[in-house]
Amino acid sequence: MTMLPFSIKKLFFYAYKKGLMKMFGCVFCQVAAHESPAEIVYEDEHCVVFKDINPKAPVHLLAVPRRHISSLNEDLEADEKLLGHLLTVAGRVAKQHGIDGTGYRTVINTNAEAGQTVFHLHLHILGGRILRWPPG
Repeated sequence: MTMLPFSIKKLFFYAYKKGLMKMFGCVFCQVAAHESPAEIVYEDEHCVVFKDINPKAPVHLLAVPRRHISSLNEDLEADEKLLGHLLTVAGRVAKQHGIDGTGYRTVINTNAEAGQTVFHLHLHILGGRILRWPPG
């Protein structure tokens, strides 16, 4: 699959900012509620982890909080424990997928210019191949 052009990402961002995405609902909220299909590999009362539908590595998972948080730009002081939990879960699923020993990357994109296309906070967990630096 090809990446979305930047202009389309920017369009998603402005549609989100104007509230236009609300009419479609949040796809990650739907996945967390089991209302949309996804290959879920882990879940608990705070988050769900599932395989990315457009993987950039042999292992590409998304860890998503069940509660809707649009991005790291929100006031997250009350969510410090949840954010730490997402990182703990990332380590757990990396181990389950056998990439803890060779290495993996965790990424949170914030807003369109960073590559965020779904405006529900999510943590990418990538591994299973050599990941170059700098990314993108």
